[in-house]
Amino acid sequence: MRDAMLHRMHKDVDLTTDATPDETRAILETTRPLAVYDVGARFGTIAAVFAVGDARIPVEITTFRAEAYEQGSRKPKVAYGVSLLDDLARRDFTINAMAQELRTGQLLDPYGGRADLEARLVRAVGDAEERFAEDPLRMLRAVRFAVELGFRLDEPTGAAIARSADALRTISRERVGEETNRILMSPEPGKGLRLLAELGLMRWIVPELLALREISEGRRAKDVFEHTLRVVEHTPPDLTLRWAALLHDVGKPRTMVVEDGEVHFPGHERVGEAMARQVLGSLRVDSETTERVARLVGMHMRANQYEPTWTDGAVRRLMREAGDELPLLLQLSSADVTSYRPQKVAAARARVEALRARIDKIAAEEEVAALKSPLDGNELMAMFGRPPGPWIREVKDYLLGLVLDGELRTDDKERGAELARAFMASR
Repeated sequence: MRDAMLHRMHKDVDLTTDATPDETRAILETTRPLAVYDVGARFGTIAAVFAVGDARIPVEITTFRAEAYEQGSRKPKVAYGVSLLDDLARRDFTINAMAQELRTGQLLDPYGGRADLEARLVRAVGDAEERFAEDPLRMLRAVRFAVELGFRLDEPTGAAIARSADALRTISRERVGEETNRILMSPEPGKGLRLLAELGLMRWIVPELLALREISEGRRAKDVFEHTLRVVEHTPPDLTLRWAALLHDVGKPRTMVVEDGEVHFPGHERVGEAMARQVLGSLRVDSETTERVARLVGMHMRANQYEPTWTDGAVRRLMREAGDELPLLLQLSSADVTSYRPQKVAAARARVEALRARIDKIAAEEEVAALKSPLDGNELMAMFGRPPGPWIREVKDYLLGLVLDGELRTDDKERGAELARAFMASR
């Protein structure tokens, strides 16, 4: 109902009935759907897929419920109900507690959901603290709905979240991570992250970010937490990129030093890279995304340090190290300029664009990823009569560096052997 009344696209249809799951399945099978399957039969939900023209429409049908939640568990004890009003009373927010009778079109809206849609308000059904005690994940859902729909959070509902925030620690980290992903991918991720911090939820999601509020940098004493939120807001909605934007400065509190009155964060990107792996690992984010985010955090300073004096070799090294993450790295670098001085922003972004142009030129001329040492490990072992060991990597890296600098061709084995001998003799 909510999405239909907001004229938003929705992928499926949710229905509710007083029929039991077995009765629902039997009725569905007489309608010749493409498929009928259990979504959660023990929770009262049966699903079917129907063909409507070329489209495939999933429909979920749930028996009226009367649930009771055990303390610290999201898994309710389910009893099937007979009243739609009782079923709506257990919903989380008023905008989700509406129903329309299919045969008559009558709207059932016992909690003022339609008015809250018009007011663009997220408000809990009944007693907010009771709703959040039943399922603490609802607190994250409140923030997520606010930023996905562009709504504001009802003040009493927000106050109840602040009082109940510690209950989020009872929710599985995977579910917390899933909701956080959706907040990050919303149209207003900065607003969502700010709400998570203000309401006390962030300490059970990424508590490391809260330390950013305690440090500042630059002549204008830039708040690093607010800077981080602006960086996130300036990125396109790519989950890897937004996580990297959120975590790019997470290492600063652990690396902060003050020298001659100036604040510095030496090596914060490498510390942040390790922290990113820990944070995303704790939230059960998949390993591929975790590694991509960590690499971006570890490299985020590189592009903004670009100068026209860089050699082509330096640009090639950046291209090889960033690999497939290079486009995201450049986007992150552009977003990482949040100064209130337009001239500074323009200059920094021009620097990134100049680097992008250098990269495009080099990429058009050669496949940088294919560049390699002219001699492989077997050839080096035969040449020096030595067994395998770390020395092979050292020689290959040296030769590759010369290739990247344009001083050696990948196919010039004779020159490569000469340079390898000189390198080994100098060690």
